[in-house]
Amino acid sequence: MQRDIRIGIVDDHALFVRGLELLLPDMSGGRVTVVATTGDAGTAAGLVARTVPDLVLVDLHMPPPGGIRAIAGIRRAAPRTRIVAMSGDDDPAPALDALRAGAEAFLPKSSDPADLLQPLLAVLDGWAVLPPVLLGDLLAPARAAKPVPVQLADQERTLLQLISGGATTTEIAVTLHVSERTVKRLTATLLRKLRVTTRTEAAALAGSAGIL
Repeated sequence: MQRDIRIGIVDDHALFVRGLELLLPDMSGGRVTVVATTGDAGTAAGLVARTVPDLVLVDLHMPPPGGIRAIAGIRRAAPRTRIVAMSGDDDPAPALDALRAGAEAFLPKSSDPADLLQPLLAVLDGWAVLPPVLLGDLLAPARAAKPVPVQLADQERTLLQLISGGATTTEIAVTLHVSERTVKRLTATLLRKLRVTTRTEAAALAGSAGIL
């Protein structure tokens, strides 16, 4: 770990939140700090915009408007903040909805506390972190369908490679020598061309269909 990391937590379980507030700094030698917490999904986006954490943990099962809406709001309010969805059950449907709403990763709350820090660091490094079962559910449609060749221009192929590698919008803009607004436009066009709705699905399709 080369730098201090600021974490936000959106969860209405006070005991769980307090545990993370104590656990994360201890496991990281003081390099990780919980800078913002809320149990109200409706105020999550505003809190994140004000405190600007590097990463936010969001519980999916919260009172209305709920964790999925909180994730979507955070993604709009703080596009550079990484989002990790969390849940206490094994139902893959909310987790997939969270990825579509803008989360980069999903971690079950049943994870061993000692194993929590490394996945968070991986997310901050640009990786998508998913349990094997959830990854299988995400890839199932692409595996079941016959891959359809997609003709990509050189810039689109480079963009897809960057997306699959977990690059942020800012990093893609630097690599392609374009503005972040142009990256968002190019990405939207690419997702439509691949007939997917999220970057994670685009990366999964690219690997399954051999596009890369």
